[in-house]
Formats: sequence, C-alpha cells, structure tokens
Amino acid sequence: MFFVLIEAGLLPEPAIAETLLDLAVLEDLGVKLVLGVLGGDLTDLYDWTLECEIMAARVARPITDPEAVREVLEILGRGQSAIIDATATGPLDHPVVDFAKGIGVAKIIALLEEAILIDGEPVHAIRAAEAAALASRATGTGAELLLAAAAACRRGVPRVHVLNGRRQGVLVDELFFNEGVGTMVHADSYRVIRQLREEDIPELLGMIGRAVRRTKLVARTYEDIQSRLGDYRVMAIDDNVVGCVALHEYPAEGCAEVACLHVKQSHEGRGYGIELVQHAEAMAHERGIPRVFALTNRAADFFNGRLGYSPATVDDLPLARRRQFEASGRASLVFSRVLEGGA
Repeated sequence: MFFVLIEAGLLPEPAIAETLLDLAVLEDLGVKLVLGVLGGDLTDLYDWTLECEIMAARVARPITDPEAVREVLEILGRGQSAIIDATATGPLDHPVVDFAKGIGVAKIIALLEEAILIDGEPVHAIRAAEAAALASRATGTGAELLLAAAAACRRGVPRVHVLNGRRQGVLVDELFFNEGVGTMVHADSYRVIRQLREEDIPELLGMIGRAVRRTKLVARTYEDIQSRLGDYRVMAIDDNVVGCVALHEYPAEGCAEVACLHVKQSHEGRGYGIELVQHAEAMAHERGIPRVFALTNRAADFFNGRLGYSPATVDDLPLARRRQFEASGRASLVFSRVLEGGA
C-alpha cells in the first residue's frame, strides 16, 4: 500500500495530471493507493482521479481525525483507492505519520514543490540514522524534510520518498528505475547484506560492467559467478542491489580472498564498501579462516589506510591464485590481513 501526498495547490497541472495517470497504472497492477491532498482544492483533485479512471472514493474526515483510519480501511477493503484531505498538516507532520501507520502503509511518497538536496544535489538513498549528520548540508526546506522523513522511519514507516512534484514522470522514475530520482529515507532494516541469488546475476554483471571496462575489476561471466554462487554477497537497499563482494576460500593454505568488491557510483562515499569488506571478513572468521587477502590496482589506500591491510607480495598468494594472477597480466597490488584470533 502506498500513501501518496500531493501539494496540489503548488504543483503545475501537467505534472499532477501525469502523476494521476501513473497512479492509475499502479492501481491496475494491484497496488492499494491512498492519496493525501496538501493544499489546493480536494474536490478538483478528486474529479481528476475520476477523469484518470482511478477507482477513488473521497474520505469524509480529514487526516487529523482519528476516525479517518477506519474509513480509509473500509474504502480499501471494498477495492477502491482513497483520497483524503491533508491540508491541516505539513507533509510529514506527526498526524500524517500516525495516519500512515494506522493504515499500514509500505511507504509514504511526498510529491512536493521542493525536494531534498544535499550540497545542491539529490541523494537517492539515506538511512534514517544518517539524516541528522546530512541535514546541515541540505538546502532550502530540505533539512526539515529530511529530519521529518527520518523521524517517520524511526516511528515505524519503512520508507519515505520525497520527490520534486514539478517534474513530470517523477513517480514512475522513482519507483521503476533502480537509482530513483528523488530521495528515499529508509529504516536500517531496508539496507541488508545477503547472499547472491541466481536471479541477481544479470543485475550484478550489469552493475560491475563499468568497473570491468575500466579494468578496476576482473571480468566475470554468468557461468563464473553461477559456479561460485555461495561466495558472493550483495548489499541491497529496498531490495535494489547497490554493492557486492565475494569471499573465495583457499582451505589448504588457510586463507581467503576478498574479491569483486564494488559499490554503485550513486552510492559511493557512504561507507558501504567498508561494510561489505567487514562482512566478508566476518564470513571468513566464522569459517575459521585466519587470513584474508585482496588484490587491487586502484584501491590501495582503501585497503591499506582505511581497513588496516598490510602490503604483501605475489609470493604470499595461494599457488592456484598466484598462477591465475600471473597469467592475467594485471598489475595489481597485494594486501593481506590477519583476522582477530588468527595466527
């Protein structure tokens, strides 16, 4: 269920019209919709929903009325979308969040006159726990919106999307493109590191393709990854894969390689690479592997300076990996780290 807030009185009519057409498509796909009108004429927007063939019913009570939750659930229960007056509140004020929790939404989507910009640029995914640190770098009303979105997540709303409602097609671009175009603030539980699934392989290959072309990563085929599927872990935000790492074991030599480390360009600079490496190290530790190593031709400072890896030599590699490295002709540096409790 999506709860969509629209600043109807401030947004251009073509953008609102396209949003409503997109919502009609979502409704056809089985998504339950609740529309909250922030400003503007509720009757006009309700009439527009009918023109767009949205099966909407108008809620008699405003969003601040505790009985509105019951009425909306009744409307949804009979297969209609609900449209409710939210003019008495700010976009993410407490009554809005209380209402969203009451109807059990999966996400709040706010189409506003202003979006959230950090240092003048959109940041597509922000953990609620990071919001306070980033708020000082937000422009305009962005800081207030960011903090309010984070507070909503802490109170139990899984995701809050804040979008520039003036942009036509913004809703589809946000929901159906992996990186989105607005800002999604999410609870920590929506950022996970999990095992790679076979259906993830095409997405993984597409994600690392740019780094492979720039020789930052070794080229891998679908079959290469499939044959070692259990070695790979991916970081997913809202089930969108944004990073990966692999741990290739060499049991005879008592070590493992931290490999295929990559974070999407749009998610760089947020510490995700460190988390992925630490996750791989934790896997090694759990399996009783005392030492890990990494080969890199671009991330020497990352492994050495930020993760405490020590420079090593090709002679420190397991024999099979050494032969593979020498045959590749790559000019990678070798780094090694003894894990806590290791020899």
